[in-house]
Amino acid sequence: MNDSPATRPVVLDVWCELQCPDCHHALDDLRALRARYGDRLEVRLRHFPLDKHKHAYAAAQAAEEAAEQGRGWPYIEAVLARTAELAAKGEPVLLEVARELGLDAEEFDTALIDGRHLLAVDADQAEGKAIGVTGTPTYVIGDERLDGGKSQEGLRGRIEEIADRLLART
Repeated sequence: MNDSPATRPVVLDVWCELQCPDCHHALDDLRALRARYGDRLEVRLRHFPLDKHKHAYAAAQAAEEAAEQGRGWPYIEAVLARTAELAAKGEPVLLEVARELGLDAEEFDTALIDGRHLLAVDADQAEGKAIGVTGTPTYVIGDERLDGGKSQEGLRGRIEEIADRLLART
């Protein structure tokens, strides 16, 4: 692939956690952005598990395992759609979603036990803290950080404005 500025997608980092009700509400915006821009916008989920959500850290590790098994976004969307159930039932929900998507649930269980994805989750969280992320969802596009934890109102429009501006430069 030619990696010149004209062919590189705009990157949208979404600092998120999979037990967060606000991230659940942001799912429609993320789907709309992915549909509108396709491969011109690279939406990257960045893990930022919050202490107040008991199963968020395990969910982040499970999302990493889903990505390793080639189904990262479908898994992320399925878990975000079930934040209340995850809060109530915990890790069995993570394995149930894996099975529903045809993933190797036994490998998920093993990954959660052996901690093979801890470093990736910790690295995301550390980077988020370093750039001032305090809650989820937080969006970073271009050099702008947008906090969706306070309100999602108008954020998709603002992200689209920035993405359009950045894409026009290429």
